[in-house]
Amino acid sequence: MAVSPQRRIMMISTHGYVSANPEFGLPDTGGQVVYVLELSQCLARMGYRVDILTRKFENQPATEKVTDRVRILRFSCGGKEFIPKETLCDSLPEWVTNVKRFIHSKRVKYGFINSHYWDAGLAGQALSNDLHIPHVHTPHSIGAWKRDNMDGDPEANEQKYNFRRRIREEKIIYDECDVLVATTPQQRDVLFGSEYDVPPEKLVIIPPGYDDTRFFPISAASRLALKRELGIEGRLVLALGRVAQNKGYDLLLRAMPVVMQRHDDVHLLLAVGSTEPSDDEVRQVEGYKALAAELGIADRVRFHDFIPDEQLADFYRAADVFALSSRYEPFGMTAVEAMACGTPAVVTTEGGLWEQVTWGLEALYANPFDTEVFGHAINAVLSYPRLSQQLAKFGSQKARSKFTWTGIAQQLLRLLQHADVGVFRQERRRTNNGTTASPGPDEITEEEEPWEVAAY
Repeated sequence: MAVSPQRRIMMISTHGYVSANPEFGLPDTGGQVVYVLELSQCLARMGYRVDILTRKFENQPATEKVTDRVRILRFSCGGKEFIPKETLCDSLPEWVTNVKRFIHSKRVKYGFINSHYWDAGLAGQALSNDLHIPHVHTPHSIGAWKRDNMDGDPEANEQKYNFRRRIREEKIIYDECDVLVATTPQQRDVLFGSEYDVPPEKLVIIPPGYDDTRFFPISAASRLALKRELGIEGRLVLALGRVAQNKGYDLLLRAMPVVMQRHDDVHLLLAVGSTEPSDDEVRQVEGYKALAAELGIADRVRFHDFIPDEQLADFYRAADVFALSSRYEPFGMTAVEAMACGTPAVVTTEGGLWEQVTWGLEALYANPFDTEVFGHAINAVLSYPRLSQQLAKFGSQKARSKFTWTGIAQQLLRLLQHADVGVFRQERRRTNNGTTASPGPDEITEEEEPWEVAAY
């Protein structure tokens, strides 16, 4: 028995541990997973069905339900072991073949594809060409920008991050996709540059979002109660995220003596661990601990493992300052979540968020490479209560007015309604007999739900 027609969207995020309840801190698993899950669930609330396609490895199930209208479909490639995102591209042809076999056998139709990061972009464009449906690509991170903003030996970075191939493949994706979504004006400028030369009519700016039902301010009394509940004494500077060199935790540590010399009650909490850290992650965290000891602040720096998602908002609210000190940060979603919780934020100028906030009103920003200046910015929040209150008030208002998932989803759908953006370019959707493939709604029967993908 057929149910009413449902519009279905294909989301692709191939790398990392994509799941309904992701453990942030696992390799290649962070803000992008949040982005994909939250956007998918928001689109589902608007009446769409969304399939999140990712890679199946280790002992992951082939299918996973997120909500009644959102599911994760996993397809194998490259064996059963985890593959880093820098080299996953080698295995993607197998992944695309398995996805196509599944889609054609089940006769499922999608309105459009939205791929995330360059590995998924390669897969998304291949599927777009085969299925004759529009492809919207969201890079999240751009190879040339990351390459140019990394410390260390360029050749060593090349060996680790595969920049030459990545940038070459990114150029192809950007040339062939129907719409390219930058998250910040800074990303837009890089994409317009000579290395990528993206035409202006193809590119739109849509910032990331946050869940305003989870991240919101609470009263000062409730914040004090949270501090006691979490065992936090004195005032707290918080930084969190996956363990990665570009996150700049070492720069933040070097900035903290400026703060701690002026405030005896301030501690730094680095929530940068995971429940199953790799050897490289363990080495990095041990290096941070050694640096804290070298700086003479080890007794005032607390290292915390992975913070469960259900506790994340409480940790934001318990902090007196949230610090985003990244060497390179496409956006900075953790800072937006902290701002939404009413916590003053000091953010890096080596990323995209700082251009979208008003300094001194909604947040403070500084260059983390100038560690003393970054430390003074944190110190200013802690030293001047009126400034802290102002940042808390207007920072949360900025987050709510500009960065909610509902607004992001509406922007995405609006651009798909305008032919002049290029999404429905007829030449992209020509079938072999010269007719135009329809990206419209598909009929889904009850017998097709849930789909079995274990064989693919």
